Amino acid sequence: MPGQPGPSARTAQRRRVLVRGVVQGVGFRPFVFGLARELGLAGHVGNTGDGVVAEVEGAPGAVAAFCDRIGAEAPPLAVVESVSHRPVPLAGGTDFTISPSRPGDRASRTLVSPDTATCEACLAELRDPGDRRHRHPFITCTHCGPRFTIVTGLPYDRPNTTMARFPMCVKCRAEYEDPADRRFHAQPVSCHDCGPRLRLVLPGADRAEREGEPLARARRLLAAGAVVAVKGLGGYHLACDAGNEESVRLLRARKHRGDKPFALMARDLADIEGLAHVGPEERGLLTGNRRPIVLLRRRPEACEVAEAVAPRVADLGVMLPYTPLHHLLLGLPGDPPGPRLLVMTSGNLGGEPIVTDDEQALERLAGLADAWLTHDRPIHVPCDDSVVRICDGEELPVRRSRGYAPFPVPLPVPVVPALAVGGDLKNTFCVGEGRHAWLSAHVGDMDDLATLTAFTGAERQLEEITGVRPALLAADRHPGYRSVGWARREAGDRPLRRVQHHHAHVAAAMAEAGLDGTSPVIGVAFDGTGHGDDGAVWGGEFLLAGYDGFRRSAHLAYVPLPGGDAAVRRPYRMALAQLRAAGLPWAPGLPCTDACPEDERAVLAVQLERGLHCPPTSSMGRLFDAVASLSGVCHRAGYEAQAAVELEAAAVAAGGLPAGGYSFALRPGAGAGGATACDPGPVLAAVVADLDAGVPTGVIAGRFHRAVAELVRRVCAAVRESDGITAVALTGGVFANALLSSACARDLRADGFTVLRHRLVPPNDGGLALGQLVVAARGGPPTPHPQRGDS
Repeated sequence: MPGQPGPSARTAQRRRVLVRGVVQGVGFRPFVFGLARELGLAGHVGNTGDGVVAEVEGAPGAVAAFCDRIGAEAPPLAVVESVSHRPVPLAGGTDFTISPSRPGDRASRTLVSPDTATCEACLAELRDPGDRRHRHPFITCTHCGPRFTIVTGLPYDRPNTTMARFPMCVKCRAEYEDPADRRFHAQPVSCHDCGPRLRLVLPGADRAEREGEPLARARRLLAAGAVVAVKGLGGYHLACDAGNEESVRLLRARKHRGDKPFALMARDLADIEGLAHVGPEERGLLTGNRRPIVLLRRRPEACEVAEAVAPRVADLGVMLPYTPLHHLLLGLPGDPPGPRLLVMTSGNLGGEPIVTDDEQALERLAGLADAWLTHDRPIHVPCDDSVVRICDGEELPVRRSRGYAPFPVPLPVPVVPALAVGGDLKNTFCVGEGRHAWLSAHVGDMDDLATLTAFTGAERQLEEITGVRPALLAADRHPGYRSVGWARREAGDRPLRRVQHHHAHVAAAMAEAGLDGTSPVIGVAFDGTGHGDDGAVWGGEFLLAGYDGFRRSAHLAYVPLPGGDAAVRRPYRMALAQLRAAGLPWAPGLPCTDACPEDERAVLAVQLERGLHCPPTSSMGRLFDAVASLSGVCHRAGYEAQAAVELEAAAVAAGGLPAGGYSFALRPGAGAGGATACDPGPVLAAVVADLDAGVPTGVIAGRFHRAVAELVRRVCAAVRESDGITAVALTGGVFANALLSSACARDLRADGFTVLRHRLVPPNDGGLALGQLVVAARGGPPTPHPQRGDS
């Protein structure tokens, strides 16, 4: 027991214990302190650049128990990667202490924790009128609250967080220093007396609302139909009553959102279950400590949600409150009635990064918000909400950000210290060293100066908290990507290696699966746009790939992309281009023909005939666009992949995939470089025939999905026959489509293939940086001029 004489020198033992993993900001040192005290051990514990290090001295049995239990009984937010220990000379003593962190320590392997949802113990205090933190909007403890978004430096101690400006009151200080308290060494600890504090800002008001009023006033504004900007963990949200059709339409118009679905925040799980189908895996995600937005199949009968929240899509994106402020905003038991379901969308205009700075929020969100519910705890780094879905019982990330970043991805191969800058859409970047890669939070689309500025700040912070000092950089091969331009400017005398877009997608899936790259895989890389090595726009690719290079085995047959981005925004242009390539007429009465104005149709015909501004493309994403317009589902896209999303929704509404579908023609040797060309002409002809026969749109959508799944099956079977490869990686943004992903995986497994699907990073460009990193940094600095086809 503490304070009792220790064992004699002849029976005592002392060991040095090193714990690596996510062990900063998760209560690990207090846990070690309590464990050592329980076992009657002397010594100390502290943070170092290698991890958490403890030295314990006492009876051999107690020391052995300590070494066994330190990993097995770690705090709930800790992730222990390894525990090692060795004997050291006896030092004597009977006390156990927590050593202060050393400012010079490089804590790259102790890993800062992601931000974490409010724990049940804190929620109980939040609701308890007798607790001194009753209704405190910033209640937190060792097991929950902000971490990643408030860290300004290392080691992770209060002076190196944005809580440094809030001196602890006497009571909070006592809890912070009490080893028996849940808030022992909890860096964000606070209360009503020591801040932070809320305020409500109204346009044109002379002053903020008095303390104690902001939340109640914000709830009344929301109930009355207002849009309120709410400061969260990693940025501002724009919130409104999700059941108020007028409010949702108003927010959509102000934000220039088009038809892109809004995310929702519900008061409790029961409210979500009334809106959408929630399985056990979805329930675990919704109620876990990460609290992402979860994509759920909506119930057709659900009427609590305004139609403008998510028009013409099969899913609703829903999350539960993850901060005390969110719980209070949605109302505690006994509060006056208010909205139980809020639209909670990123605080920005389309194309801009999420707003984090309070002054910028007042400026940039003016005209979008009617009021600002804010506070005085700064956000050091932006961190948008994560988005995930469950596919075949497994987690499929769509956007990896809050709750996940900066948690590392283990690598199957060692890499030199490197930075991969990702792509220009859904950008995330990645630093790596040894067998760890750290992906940033979601940055966004790199088409805005503010996004580039946010990218630079986030990159500096990730280097700081990981300790990685990149010796080389990796980027896409697209000549016009802004991320590539940033990498060129920042590289200096460091090598910059360019990695082909779809090779990076496949490499990311391989790295996730723990493959060392000695055996190639069949990489099925389907997306909207990726710069090809022949100058074409790729996106419907079958690659034989390892980390060292790839060979293009098959691809969708090239068709013209008339007007480039114009064809992306107007899917009817893509449909007409596909019909022309297939030798099919632009018959009056076809939905895509009727959707294209007559004058534009005449210009388009000349453009296609002469090849003006018509780069060739093999994109599967553009084929989805074409079929969506051809079948009458979507003719104009207001957000990325809208046509594909609505085509999937139509198939789901019609019952999913039918037993039979259409069929692509495979033309060996007819593709680029002698690859197999996958010709969609027969598919398009069958769609036209079904339209003429009056087949419902949803059935056509289902038959098209089945045709794509069957194409994957046929090409992979042919590759196995010719090259003996039995592992298939399904990657690229098209495989965020759960209907297609599930069908492809099921068919391939039935045929005896090993199927790799993304579970740690998104299949879209949000996972691109991981693949770039492994391709570029594996095995040392790159050669300056890789051969075509090699990355």
